[in-house]
Amino acid sequence: MVLAKVWSVALHGADGVTVEVEADIGGGKPGIHIVGLPDAALNEAKDRVRAAVRNSGLRWPDQLVTLALSPADLHKSGSGYDLALAVSVLIADGRAPAERFAGTVLLGELALDGRLRSVRGVLPRLLTARRGGHTRAIVPRSALAEASLVDDLEILGADRLTDVVAWATGTADALSAPEPGAERAGDPPPDLADVVGQPDARWALEVAAAGGHHLLLTGPPGTGKTMLARRLPGLLPRLPREQALEVTAVHSVAGALAADSPLVTVPPFIAPHHSASTPALVGGGVGLAKPGAISRAHNGVLFLDEACEFAADRLEALRTALEEGEVRLARRDGVVRYPARFQLVLATNTCPCAPPREADCTCSPHARRRYLARLSGPLLDRVDVRVRMRPSTAVAQAPDQVTEPTEVVRARVQEARARAAHRWAAHGWRTNAEVPGPALRRHFPLPRESTALLEAGLARGVLTARGADRCARLAWTVADLAGAAPPTAQHVATALHFRGHHTPTA
Repeated sequence: MVLAKVWSVALHGADGVTVEVEADIGGGKPGIHIVGLPDAALNEAKDRVRAAVRNSGLRWPDQLVTLALSPADLHKSGSGYDLALAVSVLIADGRAPAERFAGTVLLGELALDGRLRSVRGVLPRLLTARRGGHTRAIVPRSALAEASLVDDLEILGADRLTDVVAWATGTADALSAPEPGAERAGDPPPDLADVVGQPDARWALEVAAAGGHHLLLTGPPGTGKTMLARRLPGLLPRLPREQALEVTAVHSVAGALAADSPLVTVPPFIAPHHSASTPALVGGGVGLAKPGAISRAHNGVLFLDEACEFAADRLEALRTALEEGEVRLARRDGVVRYPARFQLVLATNTCPCAPPREADCTCSPHARRRYLARLSGPLLDRVDVRVRMRPSTAVAQAPDQVTEPTEVVRARVQEARARAAHRWAAHGWRTNAEVPGPALRRHFPLPRESTALLEAGLARGVLTARGADRCARLAWTVADLAGAAPPTAQHVATALHFRGHHTPTA
């Protein structure tokens, strides 16, 4: 009986768990058994691995082969263990030296001819391996760019199983190292200068970007709601390294990374169709849940165009994530957590028929109320900035009218965010929208003359306690853009204007 072991990593949400892969040869008639709670794809690995070994010109043991994956009580899924399974058998059969794989994790799916294919979640798996004390990782060559994002870990890439065996037996250049070079940035977001007119909506977009506030745009079709929403990521600062790795890890698990520029440095913009299901929005799947649109929008923008066309249960599913910044999904094989701290942008028409001019609407008052009621009060209460857009009165821009480009507005946004970050630095918050209401009232209360409007709104019942807190946060953002602190009564009035006078009504 011969025993060998190597290491791989299992995905568990946006994180990983180190898995010990053991191979035992002998003890019964020829065959292959995999133990350790494998799913169907992993259980089929025994046929893929055997064919890959034989088609690579290597001998497969003509004895009983038992493959064990530990921890045994952890459900394991996917094809990412193929390389580790094959190497463990080759070590046990004396075809590869065990000492070469000390401190090494192995990732990759095997084709029947021995080629290595990439798998989902390479980045979070390798981050887990580094935390576990491993010093080297062997991955498919196609995943080298993503794997190289992990510092303090030797990364090697292989095209075929025979490359790994050749490296293990002394051919130093059989495996490839990542190519050095600057990380390529993605395509730049569209420019705000493309939007004609709509000064109120542009100002609302700037305020939302400066404070990280959620935004609602209402108005007839063709007024530029989608154009404005798509320009929001360009106003936001580039993601720092830590946040970029968080976003990239989620996109890697979802299988949505670009091969040539895997690191996500620009805040993502995710715009699901209004027919998307609840699992497509919040995450789902069999076994362990996979990330949905709200997690792929982490540290970026989630845009729901035609928001009132979304089913009510889809919209209500967003409420917990909006408050907590993460989503917890329970499925058959366990509970996973995915980050979901995004900036929500809603865009909607004011009625089902959606004419270019609201005066031409043919909908009954009941139909209009029923349509807009899909945006429930609790959901709207979490949206700080609401703006009503009107049809443009001119197609061409007047010669004397200057439309500010994204760069100019972004500079103001970054200055306002810097003021907010400095103010909240001791508490760990980066934007005004992240500050809890109790902390805002305790550590940075508004002057008495500034809170009079909020108290009047609470007394009249037009504001909830949550709405008053959100108005205070919004007032701080308006003050940050103006370079003034603390917020004055005028800043509070502006916040109330954004929240109260642009709420959709029938």
